[in-house]
Amino acid sequence: MWVCVHCSNKGFPEGELCMEYKNILFEEIGGVALITLNRPKAFNTFNGALADELLDAVVTCSSTDSIRAVVLTGAGKCFCAGGDVKEFSDNMDQIGAHLTRLTGVIHSAILRLQGMPKLVITAVNGMAAGGGMSLALAGDLVYAHASARFTMAYTNIGASPDGGASFMLPRLVGLRRAFELVVENPILSTEQAKQWGLINDVISGSETDFREEILRRASVLASGPTQAYARVKQLLYRSYGKTLESQLRYEAMCIIECSYTKDFKEGLAAFAEKRSPVFIGS
Repeated sequence: MWVCVHCSNKGFPEGELCMEYKNILFEEIGGVALITLNRPKAFNTFNGALADELLDAVVTCSSTDSIRAVVLTGAGKCFCAGGDVKEFSDNMDQIGAHLTRLTGVIHSAILRLQGMPKLVITAVNGMAAGGGMSLALAGDLVYAHASARFTMAYTNIGASPDGGASFMLPRLVGLRRAFELVVENPILSTEQAKQWGLINDVISGSETDFREEILRRASVLASGPTQAYARVKQLLYRSYGKTLESQLRYEAMCIIECSYTKDFKEGLAAFAEKRSPVFIGS
C-alpha cells in the first residue's frame, strides 16, 4: 500500500497523490521524490501558484524521512522559461509588490533545496531560461537532456537576475563568463554548459530514456550513505567564504558525526568482508 508523503493518507495507488497540486506533479518512487513543474503550455514559467506549490513540495521533501533523494524536472519540452511575463504584465500597477512576493517564495524554495540534508538532482529536460536557469543551478547535481539549452535572458526584458544566479554563476564559471552570460545572454548547448562547469552530464535518448536514467541515478543516491551525503553537502556549500582553518574544524566535526551512524559501521564491515555495503540512511 502506498502512503501519500504529504498527509500520510493510505490506499492511493503509487504515483497518485491525495494532495491536489495543480501546477506541479509530485511522486515518491522508492525513496526518490520526483517534482515536475507542470505548466507545459506556459513553458513551465513561474506564476504565484507554481511558486507556492514548489515551495510546499520542497518543504515536504525536506521533512519526510522516507524521501532520501530529490529530482526536479519539467513537463513537456521545456524545463522552465523563468517568470510568467504575462502575469508580470497583468500586475504592472503593483509590480513591485508582485515581484517581492514571487521572488520571496521562489528564493525560499531554492534555500530549502540547497539546505535540505538530501541530494537534489535538477533534470533539465529542455530550455532553461531566466529563473529556470537559476533554478537548474540550484541542484546539487545537474543533468541535462541533449536537447536542453541554457540562457539567462533577464536583461532581454530589462531585468537583473534572481534565484541565486548572481551567487552561483561567478563561483561556477568565473566573473568574466558570468558577465557574459547575464549581459550578452548567449544560448548555451548542453555541451557548452558542461564545458563551462554549469552541468554535470548530458544524457541522450528519448524523453522516456531520460526519465529512466535520471531515476536510476537518483535511486543509486537514495540507497547510498545519505547521512554522509548530507554532511558532504553541508561542507561544500559552507566552504564559500570560509578559511581553511575553519573548514578543517568543520570537516573534523562532520566525520566524527558520521562515525556514529549505522551506515559508517556497515561501510567498515562491508569493506572488511569484501562485499557491497547495504546502507539504510541512519
